[in-house]
Amino acid sequence: MAVQEHLAELSEKHRKLDLAIEQELQYPSSDIFRISELKKQKLRLKDEIRHLKRRLH
Repeated sequence: MAVQEHLAELSEKHRKLDLAIEQELQYPSSDIFRISELKKQKLRLKDEIRHLKRRLH
């Protein structure tokens, strides 16, 4: 897979995690552990995206 395609795929996953976090926060009885795990996943993706972008330049 080309770096650009992988970057696009990671960006889409990052966006979906953001939506999942927003949805989870809609409920008063949100699972804080699930939200925490989603946020960690989102940060890992963000770090990987930054790393790939640096490789392109």
